Amino acid sequence: MASSQSLVHIFTILVTIIMSRFAQFDARTSLNVLTFGAKPNGVVDSTKAFSDAWDSACRVEDSAMIYVPKGRYLIGRELRFEGESCKSREITLRIDGTLIGPQDYRLLGKEQNWFSFVGVHNVTVLGGSFDAKGSTLWSCKANGQNCPEGATTIRFMDSYNVKIKGVLSLNSQLFHIAINRCNNVKIEDIRIIAPDDSPNTDGIHIQKSTDIEVRNASIKTGDDCISIGPGTKNLMVDGITCGPGHGISIGSLAKDLEEEGVVNVTVKKAVFVRTDNGLRIKSWPRHSKGFVERVRFLGALMVNVSYPILIDQNYCPGDSYCPTEESGIKINDVIYSGIMGTSATKVAIKMDCSERFPCTQIRMQAINLTYRGGAATTSCINASGKQLGLVIPNGCL
Repeated sequence: MASSQSLVHIFTILVTIIMSRFAQFDARTSLNVLTFGAKPNGVVDSTKAFSDAWDSACRVEDSAMIYVPKGRYLIGRELRFEGESCKSREITLRIDGTLIGPQDYRLLGKEQNWFSFVGVHNVTVLGGSFDAKGSTLWSCKANGQNCPEGATTIRFMDSYNVKIKGVLSLNSQLFHIAINRCNNVKIEDIRIIAPDDSPNTDGIHIQKSTDIEVRNASIKTGDDCISIGPGTKNLMVDGITCGPGHGISIGSLAKDLEEEGVVNVTVKKAVFVRTDNGLRIKSWPRHSKGFVERVRFLGALMVNVSYPILIDQNYCPGDSYCPTEESGIKINDVIYSGIMGTSATKVAIKMDCSERFPCTQIRMQAINLTYRGGAATTSCINASGKQLGLVIPNGCL
């Protein structure tokens, strides 16, 4: 009898401990932006209400959720979320509504960012639509007027343990999502939409960041679907559909002499539809101490893509005021495997590498690219490596 009572007592203690653990995870303060004065009519500026909600969430010592109900919320200027004085263990920004920029492009255009997260940790942006209304700024630029540079829609800086999930970004003035000097960031199940003639609207830009994952994204834009800048390390890109756009690019690099390298990048299961490039590495013809190493392009489908495989170390868009030096970027250990489909250019594989620092250890295998139902060609300068198994078109390495 005593033994049975002891077992019951022990069981009760265990259940209490387990329930208390779950209670810790469930403990979350919910903050509705409407209670801070946000108006879901798309007319009244709700910037201050969102900022006040963030400040309140930061004062919560446990977990906090900022909730944005259905509706249209005008965010008329930069909204800056800072984490330096945040006490909260984690903050989730859950958005069921649409956040819209002002009709006057100059109000956002003079800012660097629309939504900026600086020095935050354990932050999740979940759902919602971000419509920056960038078309009026693009028109200004197309007409050659005196226009502001424009704002990036979402930027994380100096942050770690970040998740962006289920977000739709529409018509960003500049980059849609930018990750700078961050660690452990997961971006998944997102959509990015802008016209193919929208200038400098990179879908996702990553630089000086480590341990980044981008999974299951559909990106249609006027510049690189994903651009990978200096200082990017341990990046996984998985399940991306790109097009229209300029492809997935490492670079542009060699903007500066003192430049960090790009190391350990994997891109797999990507689909490119009528993009200007497919899998691209690009650097300016300029001296630099930067490098690219341990890159894996694994499994890609090309549908009428210009230059499905491209290394361009003489990158100079517009061909005006171009540097005349040899690129100092050292490109080494790059694998292309399982890449098939159709090229919109006769040259399907092009490698224009630096004479001073040739591309080395380039490996190709299981590649089948055609041009208008016939044979495509290759063009490779200052590149060395191996071809393994079936590689069509052949003769590059």
